[in-house]
Amino acid sequence: MRLPQPSLQLRTVGSVLLAFVIVFAVLLGYLYWQYLQIMASNSSGLRRYGDALLQSLQALPPDHARSTVAATAEWTNVRRAQVGRLPGTVLYQLRTADDRALVASPALHGVSLGTGPGMRRLEIGGTPYRVYEAHSPHYRLQVVEPWRTTRQFLWGNAGEILPYLLVALPCVIVPVWLSARNGLRPLRQLADSIAQRSPDDLRPVDTPVRHRELKPLAQALDSLFVRLRGRIERERAFVQDAAHELRTPLAVVSAQADVLALSGDPRARQEAHAQLTQAIARASHLAQQLLVLASLDDLRATALVRLDVAQAVRQLLAQLAPIALARGMELSLDAPDALWCEVDAPALESIVTNLVDNAVRYGRAGGNVAVRLAHENGELRLEVRDDGPGVAAAEQARVFERFWRGAGHDTPGSGLGLAIVRQAALRMRGSATLTEGIGAAGVGFLVRVPLA
Repeated sequence: MRLPQPSLQLRTVGSVLLAFVIVFAVLLGYLYWQYLQIMASNSSGLRRYGDALLQSLQALPPDHARSTVAATAEWTNVRRAQVGRLPGTVLYQLRTADDRALVASPALHGVSLGTGPGMRRLEIGGTPYRVYEAHSPHYRLQVVEPWRTTRQFLWGNAGEILPYLLVALPCVIVPVWLSARNGLRPLRQLADSIAQRSPDDLRPVDTPVRHRELKPLAQALDSLFVRLRGRIERERAFVQDAAHELRTPLAVVSAQADVLALSGDPRARQEAHAQLTQAIARASHLAQQLLVLASLDDLRATALVRLDVAQAVRQLLAQLAPIALARGMELSLDAPDALWCEVDAPALESIVTNLVDNAVRYGRAGGNVAVRLAHENGELRLEVRDDGPGVAAAEQARVFERFWRGAGHDTPGSGLGLAIVRQAALRMRGSATLTEGIGAAGVGFLVRVPLA
């Protein structure tokens, strides 16, 4: 069986139906509580009924009293059967002051009702009854009424309450249904307005939103559209820049492949092979950087891993040490012996690798690269400084831009290393900033990552 699709209108109507059920249960419970209170008090209906009947017999002679009680019993039980709320029949027994029987219901023959004024309970033929006995100077009256069980009381009163609720139900449901329908109409209009847009239409919501409840939704949609527009523009610029950067090495590959295929000069072929290898390496490096940056563009943090960050940084520096040695540079690390933290391991690796690789590649040959790792004020701090040529003051604001490589050097690169560092820091809810280099020269980068 296929379930109906969830609906706010049905949800509203269902809430009203639930409210009716609760009202029904509360009313029934309240009536039952009242019934128990009356049964426990001296003002029950049976007591008042017996006292009133006995008082009406005071001035009557025995024959008239017998007729009166017999007629009352007949009328009471007929009326009781007509109403249908109370179980069984009421039994009567009337005796004179000298204990002479005047009236006794047939069901009471051979049954001892006990003696003494007041209320008591007994069973007759397995059925529970309650007996009220009242005395006067001339008569002793006993009225025996079937005891209403809890189930009988609840079923009887439920039948009384339910028709009223069923009559009231449509009078409430219909206005609620219409109110919900009219109340949701502005929401449907807003949804239709957005559904009619083209996939590329990310303009703000232009449907007039007059209702206070819909304004947060419209504002949230506008905010989402702004973020989507920014992301699409960044991706479009990213693709264009990537295509531009890849065009150069691919052109070199194409040209040098022709030289290898057509030239008969061994020296030309050797030079073409070297340039071809260099272009392929550059394209491969650029593709790898693009893949890393694309994975970091999703700012949702990945699962954190508890590791010794100090040891992990030592291992990464060991991998980069041969490049530093090839340039005669000194690579140093200032870090505690162990620093256990829960971090995004791939993002941390990207930060360390790109910062140190940039410092080694663009620093001064024979110079110094200093790496400092610390846990301060609830933050993980990683600082990489060099004593190379540094970054001109006019260009410092652009160092984290994608594909920006600066001027004044001929070292090959993709211009994505620092952009990767910044994006990895953002994914770890941290930041990357430019700082001073070693001494009065070079440049430094500080990455701060908050720790739980």
